[in-house]
Amino acid sequence: MDGPQEPDIPSSEKLDGVPVHPRGFGARLRGYFFAGLLVTAPLGITAYLAWIFISFMDRTVTHLIPAHYNPETYLTFTIPGLGLVIVLIVLTLIGALTAGLIGRWVIRTGERVLNRMPVVRSIYSATKQIFESVLAQQSSAFRDAVLIEYPRRGIWAIGFITGVTKGEVQNLTEDETVNVFLPTTPNPTSGFLLFVPRQDVVHLDMSVEEAIKMVISGGIVTPPDRRPLAEQAVPKVSSKTYENLDILREKGAASVLVPKKK
Repeated sequence: MDGPQEPDIPSSEKLDGVPVHPRGFGARLRGYFFAGLLVTAPLGITAYLAWIFISFMDRTVTHLIPAHYNPETYLTFTIPGLGLVIVLIVLTLIGALTAGLIGRWVIRTGERVLNRMPVVRSIYSATKQIFESVLAQQSSAFRDAVLIEYPRRGIWAIGFITGVTKGEVQNLTEDETVNVFLPTTPNPTSGFLLFVPRQDVVHLDMSVEEAIKMVISGGIVTPPDRRPLAEQAVPKVSSKTYENLDILREKGAASVLVPKKK
């Protein structure tokens, strides 16, 4: 046939009938570089942070050991992680001792002394309650990731249920509420404590670890939706943003709306 014709292109270089031109040498090198960075950067950062923590424990703990008991006194090199191992052994021994009758008596006596100190007792009491709530096996703190509307209707945020609201806060509210910790990005150790009505909390199927990764990365790392396809196709929540209107309270499907006061 006369006229220009499409050059012969191997089938492996075609995508849906459209010719795919191979990348240049520079583009391939750039791709290899980013692929290597993607593999090594997380490993390198993790190893670096772990080394900083281990070095800090070694510097803090090993110099407290008497010289004739310190194995590094008789060696020509230092033992990485020695301080961390010593801390783990000491904590385990303390836990074993406090499980006995004498240990419990020592703990009660120490707590009575601390409770008589004005400032120290507040710090000790708050710290103890936090650790008991988080480390207790029966605790459900930070074991459930949820979706809530914050800071206004129509905007969603990821939070973590830390418990059921009790005491004066629950008694003052008509609805049953739960304690939700709303972390900030990229530092999830800071955030806000919200008391959210239970019916307004949307439970997520993603794990707490996946939700924390999403918060820290600012949404860059998004876990996949592992729910069945039938559930993925049906939205569970919806909201509308109202201008010049404040939503006071929702009862069932009816909304109570009033104009904003100017």
